[in-house]
Amino acid sequence: MSQVILSITFSILLACLLLTLVSGLYIFMHNIKRTNDIMKHPYLDVLPWHRLSISNKTAILMDYFFRLFFPYTKLGLIGHANKQLAHVDPAQVPFSIKWPILGFWGGCFLGILATIVVWVCILLIMPAA
Repeated sequence: MSQVILSITFSILLACLLLTLVSGLYIFMHNIKRTNDIMKHPYLDVLPWHRLSISNKTAILMDYFFRLFFPYTKLGLIGHANKQLAHVDPAQVPFSIKWPILGFWGGCFLGILATIVVWVCILLIMPAA
């Protein structure tokens, strides 16, 4: 049973990797200017996008993800993103902006969960030494 779960979870993990790569490439190479124009993150008033480090760029995209998909949360990191982007109405953001952000961060978070399950299955299958 563990081997079946392991193979399914590994397939999900690879799908998450592919989804994250495709979405990330689409965002960073094609759609980032339009996304930033619509979402208007306050950090972009301090520094332009091209001067930010990759970690700051992905953090801004994570704020966009939290605002679009958890708009009513008030606590923690998600609540902070919602305060920063309170001017954005998630219902008014076009789908062409939402899907790459969901694919990028949704793939990352689901991939983390799949990785944990893969390792648990490996540890359960592995014979005791």
